[in-house]
Amino acid sequence: MNFQQLRSIREAVRRQFNLTEVANALYTSQPGVSRQIRELEEELGVEIFERYGKRLTGLTEPGREIVKIVERLLLEAENLRQAGDEYAGRHIGRLVVATTHTQARYALPKVVQSFRLEYPHVTLAIQEASPTHIVELLLTGQADIGIATEALAAESGLTSFDAYTWRHVLVVSRSHPLASVPQPTLEDVASFPIITYDEGLTGRRKIDRAFAEAGLRPEIVLTALDADVIKTYAELELGVGIIASMAYDERKDSELVRISAEHLFEPNTTSLAVRKGAYLRGYAQAFVRMFAPHLSQEKVSQVLSEQAVTV
Repeated sequence: MNFQQLRSIREAVRRQFNLTEVANALYTSQPGVSRQIRELEEELGVEIFERYGKRLTGLTEPGREIVKIVERLLLEAENLRQAGDEYAGRHIGRLVVATTHTQARYALPKVVQSFRLEYPHVTLAIQEASPTHIVELLLTGQADIGIATEALAAESGLTSFDAYTWRHVLVVSRSHPLASVPQPTLEDVASFPIITYDEGLTGRRKIDRAFAEAGLRPEIVLTALDADVIKTYAELELGVGIIASMAYDERKDSELVRISAEHLFEPNTTSLAVRKGAYLRGYAQAFVRMFAPHLSQEKVSQVLSEQAVTV
């Protein structure tokens, strides 16, 4: 048994049993991948994959359990390498943070600036993705830290922490009728076209829930990934913009009127998550603390070590 065999098994599952893609991912040949898989199956005395001719089509019943063990072994191998680098005093590395556009654009810039000053020899990659894609990136080890409001806390394969709470606000042009209404009702808002986030992003679920519970069906004329797009069209008087509070900049958005929506929509909590059982280097822990100061290294390490036992 060797790590190349284990990686072949893992990649075969990740690549939907396409051995050509597995070979490309592992920088080897397709026959080489097939041989690695077959040798491990012979050593274990069970077939891990179902086959149709020479093609892999799925996992056998024992294969489903074996893949879980393979994932744990490879995770611990990576943890061992990370721990070795950490205790050898090598402060050079790479940190991949997967996050949404809203977090990358509005919540992270100062954190990234501080991190780069303190860890100039660490390559920091900010990868923008949807919440569901962030979960996938974390579970497959392609990202070290995930930051989003949706999806992360509900995934059993991740360890998530509450990072901060935020609210939605309304933005309208200065000539809009709501600009002179300091505390509009949901009925007031629903009487105008609405511009807000795409479904599944930036607290959209709570916006929809508030209107539904009030028995209202607002006319959502435009949705976007980016608050800047929402603000642009609100300024053009195409509708009432509903955005995350941190996306409003009083100086840059001087042509828009900001209206509190605390009385309209429930608060949202942004989560920070890592793969359950993962080892975080010192610089990764530092990034966590910079983003969410209440998450001390002791607290995060304790939770991760406790959950590592059950991974």
